[in-house]
Amino acid sequence: VAEAMLPFTVNFKVSARTLTGALNAHNKAAVDWGWQGLIAYGCHSLVVVIDSNTAQTLQVLEKHKADVVKVKWARENYHHNIGSPYSLRLASADVNGKIIVWDVAAGVAQCEIQEHAKPIQDVQWLWNQDASRDLLLAIHPPNYIVLWNADTGTKLWKKSYADNILSFSFDPFDPSHLTLLTSEGIVFISDFSPSKPPSGPGKKVYISSPHSSPAHNKLAAATGAKKALNKVKILITQEKPSAEFITLNDCLQLAYLPSKRNHMLLLYPREILILDLEVNQTVGVIAIERTGVPFLQVIPCFQRDGLFCLHENGCITLRVRRSYNNPDPVQELTYDLRSQCDAIRVTKTVRPFSMVCCPVNENAAALIVSDGRVMIWELKSAICNRNSRNNSSGVSPLYSPVSFCGIPVGVLQNKLPDLSLDNMIGQSAIAGEEHPKGPILQEVHLRFLLTGLLSGLPSPQFAIRMCPPLTTKNIKMYQPLLAVGTSNGSVLVYHLTSGLLHKELSVHSCEVRGIEWTSLTGFLSFATSTPNNMGLVRNELQLVDLPTGRSIAFRGERGNDESPIEMIKVSHLKQYLAVVFKDKPLELWDVRTCTILREMSKNFPAITALEWSPSHNLKSLRKKQLATREAMARQTVVSDTELSIVESSVISLLQEAESKSELSQNISAREHFVFTDNDGQVYHLTVEGNSVKDSARIPPDGSMGSITCIAWKGDTLVLGDMDGNLNFWDLKGRVSRGIPTHRSWVRKIRFAPGKGNQKLIAMYNDGAEVWDTKEVQMVSSLRSGRNVTFRILDVDWCTSDKVILASDDGCIRVLEMSMKSTCFRMDEQELTEPVWCPYLLVPRASLALKAFLLHQPWNGQYSLDISQVDIKKLLLDPEFSLLQRCLLVSRLYGDESELHFWTVAAHYLHSLSQEKPASSPTSKDTEPRDKVNNPLDICYDILCENAYFQKFQLERVNLQEVKRSTYDHTRKCTDQLLLLGQTDRAVQLLLETSADNQHYYCDSLKACLVTTVTSSGPSQSTIKLVATNMIANGKLAEGVQLLCLIDKAADACRYLQTYGEWNRAAWLAKVRLSSEECADVLKRWVDHLCSPQVNQKSKALLVLLSLGCFFSVAETLHSMRYFDRAALFVEACLKYGKLISAIYADYARSLKNLGFKQGAVLFASKAGAAGRDLLNELESPKQERTEDPASSTENNPPESPAFLSLRMTHESEALR
Repeated sequence: VAEAMLPFTVNFKVSARTLTGALNAHNKAAVDWGWQGLIAYGCHSLVVVIDSNTAQTLQVLEKHKADVVKVKWARENYHHNIGSPYSLRLASADVNGKIIVWDVAAGVAQCEIQEHAKPIQDVQWLWNQDASRDLLLAIHPPNYIVLWNADTGTKLWKKSYADNILSFSFDPFDPSHLTLLTSEGIVFISDFSPSKPPSGPGKKVYISSPHSSPAHNKLAAATGAKKALNKVKILITQEKPSAEFITLNDCLQLAYLPSKRNHMLLLYPREILILDLEVNQTVGVIAIERTGVPFLQVIPCFQRDGLFCLHENGCITLRVRRSYNNPDPVQELTYDLRSQCDAIRVTKTVRPFSMVCCPVNENAAALIVSDGRVMIWELKSAICNRNSRNNSSGVSPLYSPVSFCGIPVGVLQNKLPDLSLDNMIGQSAIAGEEHPKGPILQEVHLRFLLTGLLSGLPSPQFAIRMCPPLTTKNIKMYQPLLAVGTSNGSVLVYHLTSGLLHKELSVHSCEVRGIEWTSLTGFLSFATSTPNNMGLVRNELQLVDLPTGRSIAFRGERGNDESPIEMIKVSHLKQYLAVVFKDKPLELWDVRTCTILREMSKNFPAITALEWSPSHNLKSLRKKQLATREAMARQTVVSDTELSIVESSVISLLQEAESKSELSQNISAREHFVFTDNDGQVYHLTVEGNSVKDSARIPPDGSMGSITCIAWKGDTLVLGDMDGNLNFWDLKGRVSRGIPTHRSWVRKIRFAPGKGNQKLIAMYNDGAEVWDTKEVQMVSSLRSGRNVTFRILDVDWCTSDKVILASDDGCIRVLEMSMKSTCFRMDEQELTEPVWCPYLLVPRASLALKAFLLHQPWNGQYSLDISQVDIKKLLLDPEFSLLQRCLLVSRLYGDESELHFWTVAAHYLHSLSQEKPASSPTSKDTEPRDKVNNPLDICYDILCENAYFQKFQLERVNLQEVKRSTYDHTRKCTDQLLLLGQTDRAVQLLLETSADNQHYYCDSLKACLVTTVTSSGPSQSTIKLVATNMIANGKLAEGVQLLCLIDKAADACRYLQTYGEWNRAAWLAKVRLSSEECADVLKRWVDHLCSPQVNQKSKALLVLLSLGCFFSVAETLHSMRYFDRAALFVEACLKYGKLISAIYADYARSLKNLGFKQGAVLFASKAGAAGRDLLNELESPKQERTEDPASSTENNPPESPAFLSLRMTHESEALR
């Protein structure tokens, strides 16, 4: 039974979809890779969403009326729960200034925003999502920035600037800093806030090359950096500089470096400048040699100080900052080329558009090409042996990291080396430091591997033809295939269930004009070359066998220098083929034998339209043949076996009208066709075997113009003409009815498949219509320029209720009969490969799956079934700690807020547990925290260990000192050195001030003060008094400097905090104070961050983690109602402090609501007294239901089938 049933699991459900093609120039920058793991890009006015792992198209969003210029996925930087679940939100903006915010999974627009009718220049979601996760900032040309609530579409504020704004970049370390790239220069905004527009015009700077002014050449020679200086550009804040100074107009891109604070990059075609914003000067240059390929785009990384660069030839390169092991100060930030992928072939029409990088793991980049291709390149690391290294290159080696998922691991422990960039390569060492030590240092090489390729349709024109329709006879082998003939002569065959390319066949040498299927696995296609001066062409007519891809010239040697083929039509039973030429008589061919049956005489009328009749005499022929067979069988005495063979062959003959078995039997059924001539006369001809008989002529209908097409199904014949009239003939009732559609030339008419289905599609120059020929009524209509922006090139039926439209925007759309373009629900998609995207599950399912992956302590062992084998191996590994599991799941889910939380938590829980035994109460002042072996990455900035942070700041100030080119820069360096306690070098710089400088006297005195300050007590009290007076009179920076001179940095921090300079205070505390004093300063900062007007609790949590205040972290998490994160954190902290029972109780409650009974029981029992009531409820669910039916339905929504099965597998395992 099972075997008999199997073939019927064939899937021929075809959902509405759009096959996309080449992109438009406006789409160049419209691409984004979301935290959700999906890539969205603009294709004309559509937005295409693909899965980055399997390179499958998951969704095509259609609602924009104009070309899409920007797409941006919403950030996932907030705590996810039932109230704010994992969802796919995307904002897209178009040339007409419209922004649409989509619910991508459902394919619906949540909100539409319009301010002006000009193209949106840039759009970004705000990354700090503690207050709201719905805020979207957009540039509306020429010079407005507008903050929108993307949930409601309301405008929160609008602000204009003096210059045209090209793009903007948010500071990844400070949500109040925003930088605008304008046509004139750069504008820094330091008071960005969601609640009100920035005040004032911002700080405007220009970019200039200082080498043209002679004053600093002396200084440059002194530091020996004159060569480097010629390339250096600095930001100057004066009024607009003279013309030779401006170098911004060719700046392609501006971006902050997420890997270290206060650094920005500027991209030019031939160089990338790294600027240190504290001194507004270049500290690193990546230049391309003269023969190199110019840059198009650059994406700076967060996890490591690296850059993904896209070049004009489509090559993506990864550059990583060089580590310096020698103790001398660094002269320049150098980025070494570590890996590059293959370039593409660039032509006039094919060129790279843009690149995006995976934001979660930063180990893959996707390239979008103008012809609609998406290429996904993944970075792979390989351990290399020492001796194979080429030492002459001067590039320092890259080492693999010591830890995996935040915790140092042994050599033999399970890990995924290519999980993310920071798991592939270790940290760059700071100058004078050794590399972080691990049990073994392994050197790695990186390479790019092409892991996904999605290609679009070629550029139009298209000729499309759907394969023969599904019937009860072909149900076992039916596949919904669409053949698309292209302008370059190839035929693409698409499988419409999945929307994927099934085969690409190179059949012709010129544009394909038409395709006709001869069976489910073969088709005829014809192409004509461009006419010569006599109007003659080369005709190509090929018969293609799809399974083998073999193609033969159907007309043999014919085809050179003849009149062009106008159309080919295959008869209803696929026996005969009519070939119609422009100025040459009709040819009739036998499809089965590829032989010509008849070439009409010279005086045969010119044909304007032709159609085969659906009627034939095959059935009566079959009956006759069967009768003769039976008679033969009776006359000849044969053995049983032979008889059964004969009978089975007769049966198989009956089953397949199209099959080749007829050739031997030579059945040729009689078929008919009709055609019209130039005068509109209708001819009816009969073909049987190789005889062609003229059977009837019908005089022209006076109301019709020149007939252009005919369609025939059942008893209905429809004619269309040059003037847009349709004529419906009812052959049974012998009546005809003409209808003027007033839509000009009828290009094509076609009946829908399916018995008794009398729907018909008509194509015109300006669109298409669907008609019901039974009622003679129009069902739906589509008009270019009115309800759609594209022009239709070809139409066909896909199934009995869906049509296919090929259009000049390079797309092919499968639409419902209403021809309304709609997006589909992603969960209704038929995908060939499974896609990992928890965002597509209903909220309860995705959160329960997360709890299930994180920990299954109720099972005592881990069990799961996920398609990703390596990750499965890890999650099942008993050595893999809870912290590492939390980190891994936050990566799997693309959860930005969890990823940062668990990275910092894992680091500090581990490093503090290592040193706990070492530090006895007596040895407090040894500060074991600062002997850091494997520090937190510097991209976490203020959260790093103090010693590591200090070293980084010193290296940075060294670099600033090497690069200084003006007095202002020298002064900034002096200030930094004084704050860092580097008094000797500060004095040297102070004494460099030249005598003609207005600050000469001041600086000389300051130098004297700095050298003598260490003396007696009275001088200290005087300095303190002066400092407080300075601060009171608005000279905060100078006062703080004086306090630092007399080692009163703690007071300096307090003053900075009082005046709202929180970040500066935290910085100073980390570089100058002891651990305890520093912790006091940072705790005050935490209180400030938690205050309602600041509302940056997630940042406060990370600061508390870095201080080791785990108890406060748990309490804060609990008070923020992050029950899942709190419970997991406490579970991970058990060895460090008190157990917080309330957290367990609340987590148990949320597990109960997700339908996880065992998990809920376990955590309720851990919660002690706080969980007692819940335990009782869980253990006696029946009572609870009778007590309060309302509340139980509220708390326990009905379980989805997926859940029930999940739970049942759990419970059965527990029983086992």
